[in-house]
Amino acid sequence: MGKILITGGAGFIGSHVVRLFVNKYEQHHIYNLDKLTYAGNLENLKDIQEKHNYTFIRGDITNKDFIDELFETYKFDSVIHLAAESHVDRSISNPLEFVYTNVIGTVNLLNAAKTIWGCSKDKVTENKIFYHVSTDEVYGTLGDTGLFTEETAYDPHSPYSASKASSDHFVRAYHDTYNLPCVISNCSNNYGPNHFPEKLIPLCIYNIKNNKPLPIYGKGENVRDWLFVEDHARAIDAILHSGKIGSTYNIGGHNEWTNIDVIRLLCKIMDKKLCRVDGTNEQLITFVKDRAGHDLRYAIDSSKLQHELGWKPSLQFEEGLEKTVDWYLANEEWLKHVTSGEYQKFYEQQYVNR
Repeated sequence: MGKILITGGAGFIGSHVVRLFVNKYEQHHIYNLDKLTYAGNLENLKDIQEKHNYTFIRGDITNKDFIDELFETYKFDSVIHLAAESHVDRSISNPLEFVYTNVIGTVNLLNAAKTIWGCSKDKVTENKIFYHVSTDEVYGTLGDTGLFTEETAYDPHSPYSASKASSDHFVRAYHDTYNLPCVISNCSNNYGPNHFPEKLIPLCIYNIKNNKPLPIYGKGENVRDWLFVEDHARAIDAILHSGKIGSTYNIGGHNEWTNIDVIRLLCKIMDKKLCRVDGTNEQLITFVKDRAGHDLRYAIDSSKLQHELGWKPSLQFEEGLEKTVDWYLANEEWLKHVTSGEYQKFYEQQYVNR
């Protein structure tokens, strides 16, 4: 695995994966490919940007010619594909952008890997792997009981989850048709440092700090399984190195919380951190009209990953949420740059987007 391409490596989850791999595998070279959209921020990786085994490349996975040239130039041994449009609300207002990035972009990467690795149905490709990182949202919604397993039928309900389901199917099809060595993981909701403040937890941290309303869809009864982002990065590491080719692994935090309970806990933590009277921040909670296709409950059964590869989450949600709050309060400059968009102006001047 000498040359590892990580797509979307300047984003939230991707930056934690890049950091882990650059620091842990100094004998390998890590290539970070990112388009640097609003969610991609190289400030997430300032601590490793000068490492000898790290290279950043700005580019768009929907550009077939660029991707083909990239694979021909660097001849990657492994791909960890995280690049994706991921915000459900944005997918509702602009579904085509999600089709281009999440489906066509994935197929471009699959084609380039297939070509450069010489994959065919008649031979086994040694020491190569295409790792596709997906989401539990492809499974649809659960009732009050039950868990998503690797055998759960796909039932996506938003343009975002439909685009990710489609990309999952293409990865499996390339494995079955061309013998491309692939693995897939489907993960529950991540939280932690460097999360762009459009998602629930970082948005509410920002709003609490600035005494702004905390918008909660419906009655806040939707349930999510929360996983600390560094635990997700460790799971990706385990799957890349020890996962069975052709397999799917579910990654979950075993931390089911309703959205309203998450925000109430967050309010209590930030009352303490900001030296506010208990209950002050809860007054900011504002219920808004529910979004279309809003799945009620997600919950992951990650027993396969735990039994086969020995992975398990390291943090309970209360501990991880307090750690997340501490990071945001200690990194006000990062938050200021992200919310103002200053970082994007800098990248437009420094990097050519291909």
